[in-house]
This record gives sequence, C-alpha cells and structure tokens, in this order.
Amino acid sequence: MDIKKILKLSYWLKFIKFNVVGLSGVLVNEGLLLALVYEGVYYLRADAVAIEAAIFSNFFLNDYWTFRDRRHGHIIVRLLKFNALMVVGLVVNLAILYAFTTYVGVNYAISNLLGIAVAFLLRYWLSVRFTWIKKEEASTSPA
Repeated sequence: MDIKKILKLSYWLKFIKFNVVGLSGVLVNEGLLLALVYEGVYYLRADAVAIEAAIFSNFFLNDYWTFRDRRHGHIIVRLLKFNALMVVGLVVNLAILYAFTTYVGVNYAISNLLGIAVAFLLRYWLSVRFTWIKKEEASTSPA
C-alpha cells in the first residue's frame, strides 16, 4: 500500500464513509439474522441470507456515496465483482459465527458481530483494490 495515499485526507474520508455504510450493513445483517432465527430458520442459514442482504445494501450505498468518483464500467459488473469478493468476508463471518457459537458457547448474535468485525478490514481492502478501482488504474491493469 502506498503511504502517500494513506496520508491524504481523501483516503480517510472514503474510509469513514465505508465505515458508515458498513455500520448500516451491520444493522441490516443483525436485524435480518434475529428476525429469521425468530421465525425458526437455522442460525447459519439465516446468517448467510442476512450477510447477502447486507452485501447488496452495502454495495448500493458504497457505489452511490463512498466511491461515486471511482465508478466506471457497468453497475452490474461492479455488483458482481463486489459480491464475489464479499463471499470471502461471508466465509470468514460464518466460520467465526460457527466456531464461537459451537465451540466457545458465545450467543450467535454476539458471535455474528465478532465475525463482522474481523471481516471488515478484509472487505475494505478488497473493495478498494478490486471493485472501485480508479479509472486510470483500471486502464493499466491487466485484468
């Protein structure tokens, strides 16, 4: 990572926006998880659905607010890239949820929050690196 980029105010503003969007995603995720489990859906299945709903919500908020200046290409392509990359976060989130709930005895809702926190930095890095690439960086990229 380029240290000059990290020292710029614009970098930190995007990071803060990404956090705000992420927080809204936590509310979507946790709210849907609790609602689905309340309705009798197995907690791991419920969380997979809740995570996917949060991914969609986060994509649209990030696309129209956080990374508005970095959008290029078709929105469906960005959505598919974002969703594919977020599967990594989904796997991390589910693994932590399962491990802490099953082996440590932590309540599923708390385990889920821990999974969200661990997957957060990975998701930010993946988003900046692969989904919302600056136009000039995308034109020089081999992919």
